[in-house]
Amino acid sequence: MRSLIDSSAVRIVLLASVATMVTACGKRQEETPLAPAATSATATDAALEGQVDIVAWPGYIERGETDKSYDWVTKFEADTGCKVNVKTAGTSDEMVSLMTQGGYDLVTASGDASLRLIRGGTVQPIDVERVASYDSLDPRLKEAPWHFVDGKHYGVPYQWGPNVLMYNTTVFKTAPTSWNVLFEAQKFPDGKSSKGRIQAYDGPIYIADAALYLMTSKPDLGIRNPYELTEAQYAAALDLLRAQHPQVQRYWHDANVQVQDFTNEGVVASSSWPFQVNTLVANKQPIASTVPAEGATGWADTTMLHASARHPNCAYKWLEWSISPKVQGDVASWFGSLPVVPAACNGNDLLGADGCKNNGIDNFDKIHFWRTPESKCATQGDACVPYSRWATDYVAIMGGR
Repeated sequence: MRSLIDSSAVRIVLLASVATMVTACGKRQEETPLAPAATSATATDAALEGQVDIVAWPGYIERGETDKSYDWVTKFEADTGCKVNVKTAGTSDEMVSLMTQGGYDLVTASGDASLRLIRGGTVQPIDVERVASYDSLDPRLKEAPWHFVDGKHYGVPYQWGPNVLMYNTTVFKTAPTSWNVLFEAQKFPDGKSSKGRIQAYDGPIYIADAALYLMTSKPDLGIRNPYELTEAQYAAALDLLRAQHPQVQRYWHDANVQVQDFTNEGVVASSSWPFQVNTLVANKQPIASTVPAEGATGWADTTMLHASARHPNCAYKWLEWSISPKVQGDVASWFGSLPVVPAACNGNDLLGADGCKNNGIDNFDKIHFWRTPESKCATQGDACVPYSRWATDYVAIMGGR
């Protein structure tokens, strides 16, 4: 199976550093009814506040400090007078924690955070009439269930992509065809054990990766959606992850640390993001990635507005700016992701003519996008295990329990 990333299209360089990440797991009620949206400061174009404060994934908002070619902040600041302040977060749990604490206007939330932010009343619906380019979005994402709730838009889509299987090409001469290289103890093609040579994601949503693998490897379990698990299905996923634990060198959440581990620590296979793949390839490492036969989990991230945003007018300016074709193409080139505006795939010098193809645009239907697990679910008769359980149990698994 071909690699998702074509090295000739890579233009990413290694970030000098990535902020230290902390995980804030558990501590949420199983289900909280949708809260009324809090009223933010009056949002009119007439009164820009001079700044906007954003919680974002590493690499999502660049101002040319690492590579001057990648800068979609400076012109926005010059055009609007709104200074962009960014706090990076390494996990969805950290994003939820930061937004709950307050002090931020926007967050680039993945689907495993967005419903928690909506249900907790932390974010407010947006007025799509104030985002003039909203109609230019990919129709598949305009009303995606992780941000379009009860007929209301809780944000603007930003980027999407798969959680790829990243592997060392000196160990795997051909791309692995199954996630079993991570979930089953084995000898790799170089004749050495998998123990201590793989990584798993440091986040409860990784339980869905195990469930996705079980959908194919144990079809009798009847898993139809990796985020909607009955007690029996959930128990099987936890058992698989407990069996995986002795093989794991590190549960990763810091992209830069994972890059170092693949470079210096003998790690040869892991779930990952295209960002790390691109960084390693740019640094001449023998790395490639693939989406195995089972498909993949993935992320379709949404820029969401805090219910008590202090700078709502600058925030709306950013929401519109963020989906301009130029910005969308530049972000996709830098991160190795896919734009939410189809037009961004054409005519972007940084992304290149084949950039969207190389980053996996044809894999949309193979991706099970991150969603917050809830007890009320469509596929299992409203008898699913909620995220609060996922958070608690995954901490135990990472601790070897």
